[in-house]
Amino acid sequence: MKKGKIMTWDIEEVERNLEKAFDENSEQKLLDLLKKNTFLFYELVERKYTMQPIFHEVEFGNKYRCDFLWLSDRSDYPQWVLVEIEKPQGTLFNQNKSVSNYLKKGIEQVDNWRRYFAQYPSEKERIFKAKNLKFRYILIIGNKEEWEKTEFSKNWRAYNDEKIEIRTMDVFKRAIENFKKNPKEFFCFEENPITKNSKELEEYIEKNSFTRFLG
Repeated sequence: MKKGKIMTWDIEEVERNLEKAFDENSEQKLLDLLKKNTFLFYELVERKYTMQPIFHEVEFGNKYRCDFLWLSDRSDYPQWVLVEIEKPQGTLFNQNKSVSNYLKKGIEQVDNWRRYFAQYPSEKERIFKAKNLKFRYILIIGNKEEWEKTEFSKNWRAYNDEKIEIRTMDVFKRAIENFKKNPKEFFCFEENPITKNSKELEEYIEKNSFTRFLG
């Protein structure tokens, strides 16, 4: 993709709506905002200059649903990135250091995807039209301050990061800050400024035959 004119986002409005979603602790408002502004995923996209479309609300076997996913065209191997978004705010651990329902829900959602594809490998081929796939699982939950509040929380996150990449809500705030500093770096989001639905995912995979041979 060549660098072109940066698409004009109303960054101030996006920032206001993000703060509103956080203040109201509204998962739905956050999801709606992300659907309309792909640049907010800036930190999570590894291969920005070969960025592919981002898709939302993709169902797996009518049992589970992934909030967002996209194909990462890595230099070593391609992989599908699956993202789960939780409410902006919540207690991560109870006073006895047990996992809170807030955190437990997010972990279980992602674990369900992992178990589903392990139990039904044919579903990988049905959905992604490829058998041997690599996945990157991301859970976005809590804020940086909450995660770094105690040594226990920091160590817990590091340990569980081996199977699920846990990121904080701050990634979206930093995307806005980075855009303000250097908007030209976001040219890669211009082609697909909003996310696409699951039907468009099917069309994307069918159209791009290279996706059949990934992994």
